[in-house]
This record gives sequence, structure tokens and C-alpha cells, in this order.
Amino acid sequence: MAYVMLAGAILAEVLGTTAMKYSDGFSKLVPSLVTAVGYLVAFVLLAQTLKSMSVGTAYAIWSGAGTAAIALIGMVFIGEAVTAAKVLGILLVIAGVVVLNMGGAH
Repeated sequence: MAYVMLAGAILAEVLGTTAMKYSDGFSKLVPSLVTAVGYLVAFVLLAQTLKSMSVGTAYAIWSGAGTAAIALIGMVFIGEAVTAAKVLGILLVIAGVVVLNMGGAH
């Protein structure tokens, strides 16, 4: 169940961050509200996850998956440049999360 809550936290954070891009510096109401709700949900679900998973593992997965997802969304949907450095960075983030998980999720 912890991984389900963590996945929800990741999705909420990615939604909030994507909405922030469209909030135009929090000057547009709907994207600004989506950002606030997304982050609120993300932190509530992350806090629930931490009841049964180590903070290092949970945060590594949450931040790593969120970072990789936002980078991919930026490149695929928002028109940000796809560079070898960005692709390598995403792969290194994913590799880091995998290595941390090899230590065991407690």
C-alpha cells in the first residue's frame, strides 16, 4: 500500500508542477489552484507513505520519479530541447533511485 500512496504522491506532484508552468507566475487562477492542490495532495500522501517506508527510500523515489517525469513532460509536451545531457541526466536519476532501492525499502 505504501507504494500506491507514493505513486499517488508522485502523480500529484507532477500535476502540480505542470500546472505551475501554466500559472504564469501564479497570475492565472485555475492553474494556480491546481498547483496548490497538487502539492497539498502530494505532501499528504508522502507523509502517509513515510509511516511504513524509510524516508531516504521514499524521498529518493518521489523526487527522482518526479524529476524524471517533469523533464520528460517538458521535452515531449512543452517543447523543451531534447539534448544528450538531459537524457543522460534522466537516466542517472533513474539509476540512482534503483541503486537506493537495492538497499531495501523499509
